[in-house]
Amino acid sequence: MRLKDKTAIVTGGASGFGAGIARRFAAEGAQVMVADLNTEGARALAAEIGGLAQAVDVADNASVKAMAGAALSEWGRVDILINNAGITHRPQPMEEVSEAEFDRVLAVNAKSVYLTARHLVPAMKAAARGAILNIASTAGVSPRPRLNWYNASKGWMITATRAMAIELAPHGIRVNALNPVAGETPLLASFMGEDTPEMRAKFLATIPMGRFSTPEDLANAALFLCSDEASLITGVGLQVDGGRCI
Repeated sequence: MRLKDKTAIVTGGASGFGAGIARRFAAEGAQVMVADLNTEGARALAAEIGGLAQAVDVADNASVKAMAGAALSEWGRVDILINNAGITHRPQPMEEVSEAEFDRVLAVNAKSVYLTARHLVPAMKAAARGAILNIASTAGVSPRPRLNWYNASKGWMITATRAMAIELAPHGIRVNALNPVAGETPLLASFMGEDTPEMRAKFLATIPMGRFSTPEDLANAALFLCSDEASLITGVGLQVDGGRCI
């Protein structure tokens, strides 16, 4: 029960890494808000874990404000924020990615971090405590070709993590990031372009430990970084990647 009596928001929490984190946090004693654009998925998981469901578009200011308000109204505070929601464009030459695709990737992967900070950091400052965890990617550390603007958005997230950490440390708020390798999530097919045995083999060949990441892998790492066991750790980007970035 390492998160007993803690409150946590997990964006993109209805599936993939977010669902794994939400389940693990609830099992460790946290009250969890599952926040997702997929309202039905959020409700189903919240019912499973005894948490709250919240419809949210993390790229929309009013929607994020409503999410923060709902959590603060219910709990009075937010101890942990997991910025997990993310999207990608399909593999293609950088100059062929449409402006609409570019805007959406940056809005969901980067602007969302600004918006959640805008609406939740003031309450964390008032409480003089908090943990923010940004789910970035190994793509921001060791970019893959033909995913240029996704890579860039995750590199932005890693730098934002460090900048947030140094500014918020005097307020008792820790900010870290996880950098997962490609995982068994709904985004995997989008990263690969097509989900075939050949493409899976090509991706797996870049991972020394020979397997994709799982929601459980990310949940275990997130649990540590958001628990009091990591009370002196801030500004870290932890690779959960089976050795891909070595």
